[in-house]
This record gives sequence, C-alpha cells and structure tokens, in this order.
Amino acid sequence: MHFPTTILAGIATIASFALVDAHTVITYPGWRGDNLVTNDTFPYGMQWMYPCGGMRTTQNRTNWPITGGAIALQPGWFQGHATAFFYINLGFGTDGPDHGPPNMSFPMVPVFQIVGPTKNPYPGTFCLPQVPLPANATVKVGDNATIQVVETAIHGASLFSCVDITFTEPKDVADVNETNCFNSSDISFNNVFSIGASGSTSSAAKSLAQASFLPLAGLLMFALL
Repeated sequence: MHFPTTILAGIATIASFALVDAHTVITYPGWRGDNLVTNDTFPYGMQWMYPCGGMRTTQNRTNWPITGGAIALQPGWFQGHATAFFYINLGFGTDGPDHGPPNMSFPMVPVFQIVGPTKNPYPGTFCLPQVPLPANATVKVGDNATIQVVETAIHGASLFSCVDITFTEPKDVADVNETNCFNSSDISFNNVFSIGASGSTSSAAKSLAQASFLPLAGLLMFALL
C-alpha cells in the first residue's frame, strides 16, 4: 500500500492533536494500523504489547525497496520524557504468530537516542532516508517482512509499532521526498556507545561530555539526494 501525501499529512495532524496520549506513529512507509488505543483490554495502551503493539499482521502490505529505504516517525510520548531510545528491527517471512515473522531481532540500524527541547511530548517528526537491510541479509522481490520500531523511555518501558512490507524493486516504490521524509529541528539525537571498564571515571565522564549532539535536520536531512 502506498500512502499519498494527503493521508500522511492527515496522520501527522491527528498525531499532533493527540500528542499527550500518543506514542509512536510510523508515517512512512506506513504502519499496521491505529494502535493508539486505550480500553478495557489495553488499560495502559496497545503499544506496550510485544512485538507489534497489539496489532495482527496486515494483508495490505507496503512496497519497500530490496536495497533498503526510508522510515519516518512521529515519536510522540507522554509528558515527562525528554529522551527516548529507538531500535529498528526487521523480521523475515510469515511463518510466525498471526502469519508474521517468527523472529523480530534483526537490527537494521544501531540504537540511537532522540532528545526533545523539553519534557513535553516531542514536537514533530524525524526521518531516516536510507535504512539498510540487516547485516548479511539477502532478499528477493516478492519476499515479505515486517519492520519493527521500538521506542524505549528513560525508565525502560518499551513501545512497539510495525509495518508489514513486501520487497520491491526501487523503481516500483513510491517516491521519497521532503513531503514524506523530513526532520523537525526541535528533535535532536545522541549516539549511543559504551566505555570500557578499564577507563578512569574522569576519562569516562569526559568521553560522555564529548558525545555528539546534533540536530537530526542537520545530520540526516537530504541524505536521499
């Protein structure tokens, strides 16, 4: 399924009005369905449910390039969370539960942290214009898979969202441009790295102080050109 600009704009608008209650929305290439739901079955919201926020595999899949492609997100969150970690994973095939992948643990990018300007819900979206396939992965046109986005709060709780895809030649995939892949200047990110235990406390603190902190717009914007 392809998402016209009007639909993407509508999703972004709905998400912006519901920021206090919203979690993660995959605006490109899409998502399994609206799981911004809180009810008697999901009193704390659907997105807490592994592996895909309480949503079953959809039959209406999105075409996605066999060479990797864009992923755009509206992170959202409750108030009180100025930072979050993001993981983007891929699961192959349809042999698992609900005709989805049996394993969702193939990372597509290293974990990264987003940072908002305040502890209010994140204002806007960000886009990774060229997310590669997991290391050593081989796919062919027509193969099915699921992209899983995991957002982890500062207290460790995780939110799950997914989009079901079919691998396609890049020429047969909807255009990616500034209308569906853009970065909000108010959201920045930090690299996530480890420091060996043998280092001194002072050197570790110095390394942390030098961790990169750049606007997503400056680092990622128009890597697709």
